[in-house]
Amino acid sequence: MHTSLRFLREGWDVVGLDNLNDYYSIQLKRDRVAEVQKKARNFKQTFILYQEDLNSGIWDSLKKYNFEAVVHLAAQAGVRYSIENPRAYLDSNVLGFQSVIEFVERQSIKRFVYASSSSVYGKTSIQPFSEQEHCNQPESYYAATKKTNELMAYSYFKTKGISSIGLRFFTVYGPWGRPDMAPSLFAEAALRGNSIRVFNHGNQQRDFTYIEDVVEGIFLSITKFTKIEGAEILNIGYGSPVGLMDFIAAIEFATGNEIRKLYVEAQLGDVTSTFADTTKIEELFGYSAKTDVKLGISKMIKWYKNYNDI
Repeated sequence: MHTSLRFLREGWDVVGLDNLNDYYSIQLKRDRVAEVQKKARNFKQTFILYQEDLNSGIWDSLKKYNFEAVVHLAAQAGVRYSIENPRAYLDSNVLGFQSVIEFVERQSIKRFVYASSSSVYGKTSIQPFSEQEHCNQPESYYAATKKTNELMAYSYFKTKGISSIGLRFFTVYGPWGRPDMAPSLFAEAALRGNSIRVFNHGNQQRDFTYIEDVVEGIFLSITKFTKIEGAEILNIGYGSPVGLMDFIAAIEFATGNEIRKLYVEAQLGDVTSTFADTTKIEELFGYSAKTDVKLGISKMIKWYKNYNDI
């Protein structure tokens, strides 16, 4: 959604593809679409959405467009859900990726950017996480599918000459975010008086990255893509890990409410800490994350209260 808005604002026309599945609130997804459609009219740009699955026959219908770029952010999300339902991730994240990259090849699209994940680093990678790490010990099936995408993109460059950029995102949060993710769950608890489970007894750190900074990295990857030849991998993070308890404290400060906490053991598939080395994308594209956690949370809480009429 935020990526579509950024490109529309910059004068691009956007064609979206989303199956709007029920992994989380369909209403939230529809409201996002409505917001993009409204802003597209304001920007006097064209936004078209196809509600289809990646593995459907939709690709023949998309041949009529003269695409300058493809940004592939669709996937079955969720680390823990992938442990319970691995086939959903095979279908969406691996076979779906195959559908996208085949379309890029057939249509000779020169700029292809896709979402990887910081989860590929696992527990054995040296911090801060560098793109030079081999990442051969994923902690979840979700992470394994994302590493598979990177290998698929590399093989398509070696065999078919398709250049690409895989972006390893680090704990993205902000307005319109997934309601099953910790930032949204914490915000809801603070504003509605609910309790939260704090995994690993709060002894975790995450490189929380505000959505606008993530979108800036995506936009730079497309607009400066000519600097790339090959299957490139880039980290997108704030570049400074924040303790989970500090993140919760920032939400409590922004809402003025203390959250009731239940401290529990770590979840299967979780890593203790994530920390992005963003040197590579800074040097390539001049990327710089600008939104610290205090500012990012204040923006997220403001949106949450407005969206939920609190």
